[in-house]
Amino acid sequence: MNLDNLFQNFCKRNNLEINSYQLTVIDKLKNYYRLNFNKSILNKFFSKNNSKPVFYLHGGVGVGKTMILNFFFDLLEEKKLRQHFNEFMLSFHDFAHERKENNEENIINQFVKDLKSKTKLIYFDEFQVTNIVDAMILGKLFEQIFKENIKIILTSNTKISELYKDGLQRDQFKPFIKIMEKHSVELELKIEDDYRKSNENQKQRYFYPLNQETNFKINKFFRTITKDKNHLTKIISVKGRDFKIEHFYEGVARFNFDDLCNRNLGAEDYLEIIKNCKFVTLDNIPQFNDINSNQQQRFITLIDVIYDKNIPLAVTAEQNIDQFTSSRLLENPFKRTISRLYELTSVEKKNEARVL
Repeated sequence: MNLDNLFQNFCKRNNLEINSYQLTVIDKLKNYYRLNFNKSILNKFFSKNNSKPVFYLHGGVGVGKTMILNFFFDLLEEKKLRQHFNEFMLSFHDFAHERKENNEENIINQFVKDLKSKTKLIYFDEFQVTNIVDAMILGKLFEQIFKENIKIILTSNTKISELYKDGLQRDQFKPFIKIMEKHSVELELKIEDDYRKSNENQKQRYFYPLNQETNFKINKFFRTITKDKNHLTKIISVKGRDFKIEHFYEGVARFNFDDLCNRNLGAEDYLEIIKNCKFVTLDNIPQFNDINSNQQQRFITLIDVIYDKNIPLAVTAEQNIDQFTSSRLLENPFKRTISRLYELTSVEKKNEARVL
């Protein structure tokens, strides 16, 4: 696989700049592919003690991590699976719940064997650990994944040593960090500018501040995108819990911030809600601080799900997008959220065409 030429052609087709940091990542991906997927006898012998199953690409928001690993993932011909990490862990917890009579070790073994029957490689974009339940199980889960020779590629805003930083009972999470450091090709991607904030990609569906004029603009916008669409109240059921979408127009949905982020909802609920939407409008996003950090964490998860499912977004907020404040604990993950808001609220023809 000639990744160099393929990547340069990919960048030309998509009018993307190429820098030395990206080329370094491509070079490392070439080596990762050779050691993990090249099937020649000589390579198998050489890679036996040299290959590492995880390609861990980290860096700041908007540097192009996802773009590069998407490019690599799309080229792979092996059985592969791309999944949001929250979705992956929910599938594990569902699997465990259905087999709760078994012990934890047996459940993990069964889950990973089932996983191996479906894929040889998993791709997690924007890998992060925020849940204490997930943190406690990851070490054993990933160890079994490695034993079954399943490969992992992932992006993260955080280097391995800083995963779950300041999280509850982090000392119990440190064995997982050691496992990841042992089994990973870890690389940082840098770039001077956030490509998602460039002049060619300015926000156009972001309305602020929260006043009568802004309300008029978002109402006008929403009437335009729902013209000639039937209105109904849609009920979403998640494991026996009902969630009502009051403003639903054939896939175009409108929510208030409190509806989604000031209630006891999580990734599982957001995944089911967003599955039914092809355009989302979110009203009244507040400023964030230590007092409403729970709502901020839900908002971060919600934006991750919307972004992962490639759903265009329109919002109203108290302030301009680059003036958001944050709770102290969530400052780093929130940088990713802000960058994704830039992208999600920018007008893109491919997204608009699905709605208008």
